[in-house]
Amino acid sequence: MAESAYGEWTSGAVGAGGAGRDLGAPARAPRDGAPRRQAARESAARTYARALPIVPVRARGLTIEGADGRRYLDCVSGGGTLALGHNHPVVLEAIRKVLESGAPLQVMNLTTPVEDAFVTELLHTLPPGLADRARVRFCGPPGTDAVAAAVGLVRAATGRSRVTAFTDAPLGPPADEPLTRGDRDGAPFDRLPYPRDARGAEAALDALSSRQSPPAGLVVEPVRGGGTVFPAPDAWMRRLRRITAERSVPLIVDETDTGVGRTGAFWAVEHSGITPDVLVLSRAIGGSLPLAAVVHRDDLPGGGPGTGAFRGNQLALAAGTATLAHVREHRLAEHAAAVGARVLARLRELGEEFACVGEVRGRGLLIGVEMLAPEGAGAAAPETAAAVQRECLRRGLIVDRGGPSANVVRLLPPLTITKEQATAVLDRLADAVRAVAAAAPRTDRAASREPRGPH
Repeated sequence: MAESAYGEWTSGAVGAGGAGRDLGAPARAPRDGAPRRQAARESAARTYARALPIVPVRARGLTIEGADGRRYLDCVSGGGTLALGHNHPVVLEAIRKVLESGAPLQVMNLTTPVEDAFVTELLHTLPPGLADRARVRFCGPPGTDAVAAAVGLVRAATGRSRVTAFTDAPLGPPADEPLTRGDRDGAPFDRLPYPRDARGAEAALDALSSRQSPPAGLVVEPVRGGGTVFPAPDAWMRRLRRITAERSVPLIVDETDTGVGRTGAFWAVEHSGITPDVLVLSRAIGGSLPLAAVVHRDDLPGGGPGTGAFRGNQLALAAGTATLAHVREHRLAEHAAAVGARVLARLRELGEEFACVGEVRGRGLLIGVEMLAPEGAGAAAPETAAAVQRECLRRGLIVDRGGPSANVVRLLPPLTITKEQATAVLDRLADAVRAVAAAAPRTDRAASREPRGPH
C-alpha cells in the first residue's frame, strides 16, 4: 500500500489501547436511567438500544465512552455513516466554519458556496466515465429517498414504468408489489435473486436476458446490504452492464452502503471497472450528518422537481465536502483495502478453528461473519450471533448484527482504523467467539459446515 498521512496504519487519533477500563467486566447499566426512560417513552423500534445498552456521552475516532465511564471500540460507525469515525477534526472544523460564518443552515437546494464546494469535490471522486458527464441531484437525506429519486428519473427518461431490482426475495413476486426501499407510486417491478455464487449469478443474468420487454431501469448494490454482505462478482457486474447497455436499460448502482472508500475503492463500482448510468449516494457522503444525492448521466432528464425539504442541508454539505476530500487526499480507500484484507484473513482463520463461524465475506472494511449452530450441521443461528454480539460488548467491542436470518455479525470500522486498533478489534472478537463456542455442545468441525460456492 502507498504511504499516506496515516503512515503504516498509524493515526494521531485514538489508539488501540484506548478501549478503556475494566474491559472484561460485564457492561453495567448507565447510572442516569436513560435506557429505562427510553424503553418507557419510545416505540419498540429501538433495535440497537436493546442489543447495545449504552448511553454514549463522548466519542472520538473508533472509541465511544458511555455514561457509565466504560470505553468501547465502535465497529458499527453509525451504520456506515462515519467514514472518518466519530468527531474527526476536519469534519468538526468544517461544521464550525459554517456555524461561525452566519450563513443560512437550510436553504433547500439554492446555490451556495458550501453546495458549490461539495459538488466540485464530489465530481473529483467519481469514476472517470461518469465524472465528465455527470449531473448531481439532491433529495431528502435517507437512502430510500435517493433510490426513489433514481427510479423516478429512469422512468421519466425511458417512458417505461416497470423496474427490475436484485434482492434476496424469490424470483417472480406479485407484479403490483412496490419496489423495496423507496418506490412511493406503487408502479410494478420485478425482483431477481441477488447472486450468492457463480451459479446463482449466471441464473440471474439468464433470467434478466430472457425478459421480452426491457424495464425502465435496473437497481443493484455492488455489495448486497441489509447485513448480508454478499459482494457481487466483478465479472458478473461487467456482464450485467453489457446486458443493460445492449437493451438500453439504465443501470442504477446503489452505493448507500459501499460508497466513500468503504470497500477499498472510492466507489465500489470501480472494482469491476463499469460506468453506471445512475449512482445512489447516502450515509457516508454527509460526513456523519444526513445527506443523500443522485448522480446521473447528463443525457438522462432530471425526472421532475426535487423532493424533501431537507435536501442539501448546509452543515451536511460542509461535513461531506471535508470527508470526501480527506478520504481522497489521504488515500483512505487503499488503506481500507489493506486493513480489510488482513482482517478477512484473520477471521477466516477463526472460521477454521470454531464450528460456529460460517462463511466470512466482505470487501475492504465492509465485513460480515456468518454465525452457525455447531450442533445444527451448519444451520443459520441468530442466537449464536446475538451471543457473540453480547460477549463482544462485555469486552468493550461494539459490532452490528443483520441479515435475513439475523445471524451475520457485521464489522464497519471507520476508514481511519489503525493496524493496532484492527488487532484489538480482532482479539476481542476472537475472545467473544471463543466464549460462545465454549458454552456450546462440541461437534465435528468438518461436518458442521455446508459446502459453499465461490464468490
